[in-house]
Amino acid sequence: MSIHPIIKMGHPTLRQVAKTVAPADIDSAQMHSLIADMIDTLHDAGGIGLAAPQINQPIQLAIIEVPGGPSRYGEIEPIPLTVFFNPVLTVIDPEEAGYWEGCLSVPGLRGFVYRPQHVRVDYMDASGTDATLELQGFLATVVQHEFDHLAGRLYVDHIRDMTQLVFEDEWLAQQTPDLVD
Repeated sequence: MSIHPIIKMGHPTLRQVAKTVAPADIDSAQMHSLIADMIDTLHDAGGIGLAAPQINQPIQLAIIEVPGGPSRYGEIEPIPLTVFFNPVLTVIDPEEAGYWEGCLSVPGLRGFVYRPQHVRVDYMDASGTDATLELQGFLATVVQHEFDHLAGRLYVDHIRDMTQLVFEDEWLAQQTPDLVD
């Protein structure tokens, strides 16, 4: 297992539509090794999600691990480490909410993005078994953000008001002015 470099906005792989993974290839030693590397890379970077294109592997694979509990987004439910192959996202309710999103491939920036808040994800897990998750609120936003990487999109593509794209350190200072010297 190893930690891979995370490619950044401007790298052409981040703008490609990732290739579908053949079901027969999912439960293979090669894919399990890639998943282990992605987990190590995600933990090293301190993120909550990582898509294979972010480590220059343009395939339909993403991992998400949300610890849950209190956060700047309020109380959120956890998502244990989950592996998504070939995910298909269906919007159940188009009502949107906005969150300040950041991305390991767009370091140092945050942007305010509106997304549907009730979705279903149909996917194959690491063993190649079909699975379904229904998510709401912040967790719906998380999966949409990660799956955008599989479609060659970044969160910055969804920002409606470019005054809502800011440097993360400035955003943090504005959110918590009492921590600034």
